[in-house]
Amino acid sequence: MGAATLSLVSAALAPSLAAACGCFGQSNPATPIIQGGERIAFAMQDGEVTAHIQIQYSGAAEDFAWLVPLPSMPTMELGVDELFTTLIQTTQPRYLFGTSGPDCPLPPAPPPLSDASVEFPDRPPLVVERGSVGPYEYTVLSAENQQIVSDWLNDNGYFVNTGGDEAIAPYIRPGGFFLALKLRTGESVGNLQPIVVRYRSELPQIPIVLTSIGAERDMPVLVWMLGQHRAIPRNYHHTKINDALIDWTRNGLNYIEVVTAAVDEADGHHSFVTEYAGSSGPMLGLLDPPNRFGDLEVLATITDPIEYLSFLNSYQYRLSEEYLSILQDMLPIPEGLAEALGYQPEYVEFVVLGPDYALNYPDVFEDAYPDFDPEVLTAKIDERVVTPTLAAGQLFRDHPYMTRLFTTLSPEEMTKDPVFSFNPDLPEVSNVHNAQVEFLECAEFGGNNTRGPAILTTEQGWRLFLPTGLRDSPWREAPLPASYRIEILREEGDPEVMVDNGVAILTGVSDYLPAPAPADPSDPSDPSDPNDPDDRDGSGGCDSGLGLSGGAGLLLFGLWSVTGGLRRRRRA
Repeated sequence: MGAATLSLVSAALAPSLAAACGCFGQSNPATPIIQGGERIAFAMQDGEVTAHIQIQYSGAAEDFAWLVPLPSMPTMELGVDELFTTLIQTTQPRYLFGTSGPDCPLPPAPPPLSDASVEFPDRPPLVVERGSVGPYEYTVLSAENQQIVSDWLNDNGYFVNTGGDEAIAPYIRPGGFFLALKLRTGESVGNLQPIVVRYRSELPQIPIVLTSIGAERDMPVLVWMLGQHRAIPRNYHHTKINDALIDWTRNGLNYIEVVTAAVDEADGHHSFVTEYAGSSGPMLGLLDPPNRFGDLEVLATITDPIEYLSFLNSYQYRLSEEYLSILQDMLPIPEGLAEALGYQPEYVEFVVLGPDYALNYPDVFEDAYPDFDPEVLTAKIDERVVTPTLAAGQLFRDHPYMTRLFTTLSPEEMTKDPVFSFNPDLPEVSNVHNAQVEFLECAEFGGNNTRGPAILTTEQGWRLFLPTGLRDSPWREAPLPASYRIEILREEGDPEVMVDNGVAILTGVSDYLPAPAPADPSDPSDPSDPNDPDDRDGSGGCDSGLGLSGGAGLLLFGLWSVTGGLRRRRRA
C-alpha cells in the first residue's frame, strides 16, 4: 500500500460531482456557496455526540487515509453527502433587496455569482478494534502513547510528515482514541461518503490544532449544531458582521470576504458568525419524504436491469456521487452505446436516460448485463444510500433546533480547538437578509437609460448612497470595520459585548459617501435619517445603544471532549 502524506480536508480536496448532482446549484441569487474546507453536523442528546463528517478527497484510492481523534470509544456508521447539500441549500445566507422610486428601466442583470466561493506497560492494546463499514476498513487505536501511535501510522501507510507528531500530541491521553480509516481493497475514490461517529462526551469540539497540518489560508469551517436550543461557540468569540460592507446589489457576492475580515478583528482571529438559528422545521421531510426510495423488497425482485433503473428513477434517488458509484459498478454503460449515440455520455446522463436509450437502441442492451443480480445491488443501495439518508432525516425530528456557524481560519490561527454548547436565552437568527433600495431619479450612464442614484438602507439600518444606482457597489471598499459587534456568548443570558463598532461605522458611512439630505428637512412627514445618532432607537433594524466597550494523504479531522468544570466558565 502506498505511503500517504499528512494533510487536511481542505478547499483543495473539493467534491467532484457538484455539477452532476446539482447540489450546489442556486435557483435564486444568493451568497456564494462555501466550497471545500470542513463541514460537520453535530447532534447532542443525553451525553452522546453524533457527528456527521463530510470527507472531501482527491487522489488515488490506495493513498486515501483519514485519522479522527476521539474522547471515548466510538461506533461508526455511514452518512450521506445529501445531508450536507440539503443543509447548505436550506440554511444558506441570502442577501436580497427590494426597490422603490421612479418607474425607470432596470439596469442589466449583474454578472453571475462565482463560487468563492481533525511505554505504558499496563496500557490497553494499541489496536482496540478493527472492522469495516460500507467502502471503508477502520482501526480504533488507543491514544495513550504518542510514539507508539506514530509508529503504527507510519507502518500502516499513514505517513506522518514534518509537524504531524506535534499536531497529534494534544490528543494523546489516557482514555483517548484515534479512528483510522482507509478504503477497502477494490473500492474507488468515488465511493467515499460521509461517516457518522457516535461517542460519549460532554460537549463536541473540533480539533483544529490537528487540522492545521497542511491547511490553506482562510480555510472555511462550517458547523451545524442540532439540539434543543441555539448553539454557541463556547471558547471562541461571536461576531456580527457589518452589513454596510456587503455587496447587496450582487446579492452578497463578497460575503465570505466580509466574514473573513470580520472574524480576523477578534482576539486571536478566533470567532464564529451565526448564519442561522431556529427551528429544524425547514429540514423536515426533505431527506425522508413519505415513500421515498420505494419498496426495496420489490426492487430486489426486478431482474431486468432497465426496469430496475426505471424503478430507481421513479422514487427520488438523488444523483449523489455515492449512489452513482454504486450503480456504475453493476450497471455500467453498455459497449456500443457511445457509437449509437455519436458521443460518449456521462454516467449521470445514462442513469437518467438509460430506459429511453434501451427503447431506441435495443440491440445495444440485449446482452449488456448477463450477471445482473438485483438482490446484491439492492442490498448495497440500502446500506450506502437508503438507510443513512433516512437516518439523517430523522435527526431533524429528534432535534427541534438547528444552528449554523461559520468561520475561516489560517494555519497560524489554528491554536485553540473550538468547543460548542447551547444557550436557551438567545434569539433566533434568520439566514435571509433584506435591504431596501430607493431610487432618487432616472439617469443615463454610458448610453444606457437605467435607474440612477439611489439610497440603499441595509438590514442593520445603515443608509448608503449609490451614485450610479445598481451599476456598482462603492461600499465594498469603504474603510469601515468589518465587524459590527464582537461578543462573548455563554450558556445562559444575553451576549456580553466586547467591541461595538456602531459609532465607528456610523461615522465612516457619513464621511465616506454621504447620502443626500431629504428634500425638505423641516417637513415632519419626511423620514428620519437612520445615519443620525439622535434618530437611531433600534426601530429601523439597527441595534440600540451604540457605543464602544472594552492532495493524496492522511486527512486529519476529529472531535475531542470537554471535561466537567468548564461549564459557564468565563472565557479568556
